[in-house]
Amino acid sequence: MYFQVKGSSIRAEFNLFEVEDCMQPNMEVVEDVKLCPNNSDAVTVHVEVLVKAHSTAKREDVKVHVLALLNRHRMVFGDYKWVEFDEDFLAKHVESVAIVDTERQPLDLQSCCLSIHIFTLYDDGVSTLNLEEDEDLSAANHWLLPAAEFHGIWESLVYENGVKKQLLDYVSTTIFFSDKNVDSNLISWNRVVLLHGPPGTGKTSLCKALAQKLSIRLSNRYAYGQFVEINSHSLFSKWFSESGKLVTKMFQKIQQLIDDKEALVFVLIDEVESLTAARNAAKAGTEPSDAIRVVNAVLTQLDQIKRHPNVVILTTSNVTEKIDLAFVDRADIKQYIGPPSAEAIFNIYLSCLGELMKCQIIYPRHQLLTMLELETMGFQENNVSELSLILRDIAAKSKGLSGRALRKLPFLAHALFVKTPTVTLERFLEAMDQAVNKQIEEKANLVNSV
Repeated sequence: MYFQVKGSSIRAEFNLFEVEDCMQPNMEVVEDVKLCPNNSDAVTVHVEVLVKAHSTAKREDVKVHVLALLNRHRMVFGDYKWVEFDEDFLAKHVESVAIVDTERQPLDLQSCCLSIHIFTLYDDGVSTLNLEEDEDLSAANHWLLPAAEFHGIWESLVYENGVKKQLLDYVSTTIFFSDKNVDSNLISWNRVVLLHGPPGTGKTSLCKALAQKLSIRLSNRYAYGQFVEINSHSLFSKWFSESGKLVTKMFQKIQQLIDDKEALVFVLIDEVESLTAARNAAKAGTEPSDAIRVVNAVLTQLDQIKRHPNVVILTTSNVTEKIDLAFVDRADIKQYIGPPSAEAIFNIYLSCLGELMKCQIIYPRHQLLTMLELETMGFQENNVSELSLILRDIAAKSKGLSGRALRKLPFLAHALFVKTPTVTLERFLEAMDQAVNKQIEEKANLVNSV
């Protein structure tokens, strides 16, 4: 059997053992991630098990067979993902088994504290929340989590300085404090996250990915997740005359979701600066007092729903100077999301090229080295590292482009400079370099025209 090692060229082959022979007493599974009871120094390793939609297997049976798989492949380095299995039960019932969110270091799984998260994706897609039965336009979009639509977003987002881990730790602490009945009057937390930064850096996608990840990570605690996305622009453009009343109705709908204690509810207010910008304009006399009532209603509703242990409020902003203190004070986490660094860009391009090779648009397949592998080699050029170093130079040139532009660039490279069904990696890298030059030129022209 072969298993995939994400972001690495390592491949290993193992023989299949019987489940009973693989179960070791020192490999312990914990339901809620924090510490292993028998070894407080053990590293916690998260294992995400995606079960096929048609599977009728019991969770305990899935867990047993996954443990057997992990016992057979006890030594890992970084994030691993199995998508093919030589064991009938896993092949029939499981889509993938992934070791996720690890530090890039060797791990002996038998000395680790394993937290296994078993889940199935909802493929119902987006639905709408309407305030009135005859309402044409929706008040918000709504997804059940974990959603097939959000699958893979977390892995596609590349940030530095542990941004994603910090956000996971924040929500985990929120749940932990609620479980311990910590008095919020003595120790305050509002369940509000504010992601701010320039457009195109993935703030909204990160909110969706965070909700998806937590619905999986807390699957032993909550049966499913609910994700509600409110567009604050429509709040003002459509509900102008009765804004305050209709905002209250909207949060009453959200309250109905929160009342289901088996659900973990995420509320996203995108571009939240439009709320505070309207209030500032109203104070200046350029907007009617109705705008103030809207903002006050929203802040009041946020204060009310924070009392519930199963809700997290996620907000984004592109224009931080327009966010007033009344809202900023409510945000527990104020995380800046900026343009990616050269190393992050390299990793983004690496994932894009891997996808194109998987789809055989780039052919034949070529193994590109990771930045860590290049550093280990001292960035010396040879037959193995040549194309990876070219990609590194392209990534350095791309610094300053938004994450949205970076993800679009391989498509533009193919459309504008390749124009053939398949292409070699060397030729595609040339096309990417041309596409980057074009993007930089267009960005400069746009700035000059302004």
